[in-house]
Amino acid sequence: MPNIQLANNLRYLRKQNKLTQKDLSEMLNISRQAYSNYETSKRTPDLDSLLYLAGFYNVNLDSLVLGSLPSPDQADAAASESIAEQKIPYTLSVDKNTGNSIYLTEEELEIITKIRTLSRENKQIITGFINDNAATDV
Repeated sequence: MPNIQLANNLRYLRKQNKLTQKDLSEMLNISRQAYSNYETSKRTPDLDSLLYLAGFYNVNLDSLVLGSLPSPDQADAAASESIAEQKIPYTLSVDKNTGNSIYLTEEELEIITKIRTLSRENKQIITGFINDNAATDV
């Protein structure tokens, strides 16, 4: 059963943020046509995509899927009111080997970013440390 409210909300939020369907399709790693299908109710985004979009637009999932987001005129009047809950504390990533979704905290993302800047030798030291300690922490 198509969710017309979700489609309307996705279109509204995209336009409010001055984005194209191509922009969002690249963020979600899908084709532009697949994203277009979300906005026309021909297809419904999977849960990971919905969570990503809710976090990206800083709205809660209920508002995105079921809520009636304000029209552009109402948005200015309701600027002081927020339809958003707290920003989700995780960043969505995908394991390239398995295709599974991985949710990283800001701290984990920061650690990974720092590890990428290390020399090969220092990466080996860190990897050895992690492997030695991961076995004892289980």
